[in-house]
Amino acid sequence: MTSAALSPDDRWALTDLVHRYAALADDRAATALADLFLADGVLVSPDPPRELAPVHEARGHEAIATAIAGLSALRLTVHAVAGIVLDPQTDDHVRGRTTATAHHVTEHDGALRDVVWHLRYLDDFRRTPHGWRIARRELHLDLIESRSVAHAREAR
Repeated sequence: MTSAALSPDDRWALTDLVHRYAALADDRAATALADLFLADGVLVSPDPPRELAPVHEARGHEAIATAIAGLSALRLTVHAVAGIVLDPQTDDHVRGRTTATAHHVTEHDGALRDVVWHLRYLDDFRRTPHGWRIARRELHLDLIESRSVAHAREAR
């Protein structure tokens, strides 16, 4: 790591970026979520339950929006960011680690299930003229749970 430091404004902007990603995923706003990435940004996701490490790569806004649009098949998602660690590399490049829990509620034959992912995002953020953007985000799954659900609202 270099001696680069994050200003309070940069730290706030990066924290907002991480939380905005979670909110847009839950809102099914795939295009807006993809816009959080650089034009050639990369989202790498796992293939659970077969593979918990990131193996599927989506590159560019259109591919990322398509990957995120898959959430629409779920009754509801709730992404809860638990912690963010930011490590500046240069004034315009920051590496991050975000821990989170992602709830994926499905409905089958009238029964609701919540498939809960305990995960880590490993990120590369870049400063652009339009603010901080995600250059690369890797989703690593640490644990998957499945729970019954008594009630759940419909996704927005």
